[in-house]
Amino acid sequence: MVLVLLAAASGCIPTQRQLRAEQDLEEMKRRLAKIERSMAVLREGGGGETEERLEALARQQADLQAGLDTMRVEFQSVNGRLEDMARERAQLRDDLSLTQDDLSLKVTALEDRVARLEEAKTREPAAPAVQETPEALYRQGLELIQKEGEFARGREVMSDFLARFPDHPLAANAMYWIGEAFYGDKKYENAILQFQDVIQKHGDHPKAAAALLKQGLAFKALDDIKNARVILQKVVTDYPGTSEAKKAEAHLAEWGKGG
Repeated sequence: MVLVLLAAASGCIPTQRQLRAEQDLEEMKRRLAKIERSMAVLREGGGGETEERLEALARQQADLQAGLDTMRVEFQSVNGRLEDMARERAQLRDDLSLTQDDLSLKVTALEDRVARLEEAKTREPAAPAVQETPEALYRQGLELIQKEGEFARGREVMSDFLARFPDHPLAANAMYWIGEAFYGDKKYENAILQFQDVIQKHGDHPKAAAALLKQGLAFKALDDIKNARVILQKVVTDYPGTSEAKKAEAHLAEWGKGG
């Protein structure tokens, strides 16, 4: 756009035509003045032949005057066109100036933005990656299950924990809380299988008693009261004196009353 405006602003003005018109006009004025001087001399001399020559000169003068008038009209037209072109050129210069100012502002804004980005990049070093510990991952899953009731998400986090840290001391706890998450979602069959996995792999772990107790409650939730009684009685027998055994005895007593 800037190049187009520059080309238009620097276009050739028809100065040659104007100069030729001015020369023709001056020539006609000179010839007219010469005729007028000749007529003045002839008038002073008198005679019939003189009158004829005067009439011829008068006609010639009239023709020259008409031509002169035509030249004046054309000259005025040329001047008018030149004035129009001068105004257009001035407008093009103004447009070009505005375009240059606009481009300058845009370039300045881009340079400022790049400078700010580079400054921020050098001023703020990248933060070191946070190392996620096994304990932090376990706590995240536990909070999702216990506090937020997000059982599906909690199972995913605990499963991720077991996949990454299968030999960690909290592995048995993670397996147990996966079963609790199934129980919370009322997926009792899945909960029973998960609790059985805890019992088989970690029979000596404190969570084994809790898994067995919750397994019995899952059978009760499925209206399988017979298996529920058998499992809770096993809690009392295998883990005597534990809090789980006391809870199992309380449930058995309640169920014995038709609960």
